[in-house]
Amino acid sequence: MGSWVDFVRKGKDYYRDELNNPAAFKLIGDIRGRLVLDLACGEGYNTRILARKGANVTGIDFSEKLIQLAKQEEAKEKLGIRYHISNATNLKELSNNHFDLVTCFMSLQDIDNYEKAIFEVARVLKNLGRFVFSVPHPCFETIIVDGKRTSAARRYFGAFKYSVQWKMERLIKPFKTTSFHRTLTDYFDALYKSRLFVVRLVEPRPTRKGLQKYPPLREVLVRPQSVIIESVKCNGSEDFSKP
Repeated sequence: MGSWVDFVRKGKDYYRDELNNPAAFKLIGDIRGRLVLDLACGEGYNTRILARKGANVTGIDFSEKLIQLAKQEEAKEKLGIRYHISNATNLKELSNNHFDLVTCFMSLQDIDNYEKAIFEVARVLKNLGRFVFSVPHPCFETIIVDGKRTSAARRYFGAFKYSVQWKMERLIKPFKTTSFHRTLTDYFDALYKSRLFVVRLVEPRPTRKGLQKYPPLREVLVRPQSVIIESVKCNGSEDFSKP
């Protein structure tokens, strides 16, 4: 836990700072005065960015320790963020049709029941509210199959669980997380079933500064590392769920 927090807060996560965040926040746009939910917010790094941009922000994460760390930062900076310990698949403390925007930064791939999480996102969003999330690009992510590292392109179709080994030198100490490989169709179908209709898709490219400072980012010029998807909730009279 401490290793991850150090990694994020000390600017060591350059894939976040110089690749995914610039693209995600450009897509999100002006959120001043908007009600925003940051799903699976972790220790609140991106949640604080949302608040600094003028949004009225709530952060949710299932980890008591990470929420505690996020609250400690809130006590220092006082951005008005409300944090809750909650499972993404059961946002019981949140009202229906409340938020203008829900974000989920590089976390949906770690949620087992992603379809239920997406259903909950749709429930708490206002009509025409937006859901913007990023995940490792399902076509190009590196996965572990039978203990061996391989490209998802070799086993793209079909959903399965795999371990992610975090061993880079930038970490205080290595750790392991669990992720779930899914196809783009899996994500799009789950959105569709919850009446969240995709309007934009972005495959981020590194910033100029990032390319100059962090050579590993040059690989992303050849193939994308992640994908950002924007969908909009529609409760109109038309039933798009039927052919």
